[in-house]
Amino acid sequence: MSRLFTEYRLGDVVLKNRIVMSPMTRNRAEHNIPNDLMRRYYQQRASAGLIITEGTSPSPNGLGYPRIPGIFSTEQIEAWKHITEAVHEQGGHIFIQLMHTGRVSHPLNLPAGARVLAPSAVAAGEQMYTDSEGLQPLPVPAAMTLDDIRNTQDEYVQAARHAMEAGFDGVELHGANGYLLEQFIRPNTNLREDDYGGSIENRARFMLEVAQATCDAIGHHKVGIRLSPYGVFNDMPLYEDMETDYTYLAQELDSVDLIYVHLVDHSAMGAPDVPSSIKEVFRDEFCNTLILSGGYDAERAEQHIPGKADLIAVGRPFLANPDLPQRWQTQAPMNEPDYDTFYTPGEKGYTDYPILDKA
Repeated sequence: MSRLFTEYRLGDVVLKNRIVMSPMTRNRAEHNIPNDLMRRYYQQRASAGLIITEGTSPSPNGLGYPRIPGIFSTEQIEAWKHITEAVHEQGGHIFIQLMHTGRVSHPLNLPAGARVLAPSAVAAGEQMYTDSEGLQPLPVPAAMTLDDIRNTQDEYVQAARHAMEAGFDGVELHGANGYLLEQFIRPNTNLREDDYGGSIENRARFMLEVAQATCDAIGHHKVGIRLSPYGVFNDMPLYEDMETDYTYLAQELDSVDLIYVHLVDHSAMGAPDVPSSIKEVFRDEFCNTLILSGGYDAERAEQHIPGKADLIAVGRPFLANPDLPQRWQTQAPMNEPDYDTFYTPGEKGYTDYPILDKA
């Protein structure tokens, strides 16, 4: 049997296969609260070894986009409980991805009193959709004070505790795709001159402190992180010292003893290639589980397990194929995703993709 379909121990849970459902923003959480439609969506995909949820904000300040969920209120916690229960009833496991969008945000998408925050007052040169006024340019964020930094770190920790209360098996810190944790890492978005800016040791401080504090709160075996070296999403240009900086991150995250690092490679979607050398650095320097994602099909995934990665994460194919592991294992035809419904409200293009016994 292919190693892709064998069990794998991740911390204190045993995954039924090595296929991970990647976190994918779907914008179905009206008023930022998970709902029954989302429950059905995740329940349908519980045959994955591990589900990582869509980006979920630890704070009102981190919501950023329209209709993304949070996990900072009692109502949100209670709503997520129905989703984790549904996944567990199907024998699945589920981590929540904690995503603070930082500067990738618009006030029209935030609740009253929330602020657009970032390491420095540097706007991303892009636009964002808002339900009330359509596409809008991203604003200049407020540079975070030291109090803002401490408060935001506390929000991550509280969100992780809320995730445990909601029944999640763990949390993934979103340190990729140009959001807040990566905004501290990258020199184009971090112009600070204090202990959180300048050298990579300082620019990595916020991420590493969040990771350590989250591990201290809920346990090292329940915390992973997603990174996107060589990613350019959300106005994050490449820079000369990137490989050196991410080598430092690999070493320091190993010291924190996170349960996994999830490396994303967006080259299949037109982003720059991620050199194999940086993936090898994480394989060599980080001792726990390594998840790779980026344009995998069944054949390529099997080739990379277990040598290059322990688990393989899959995005868009899982979106359109709720029963993806069965389709891969039986070499069944694949449904094609409907790109027009990726981020629109409702069940169309969300929970209405056929499964094999109804295809």
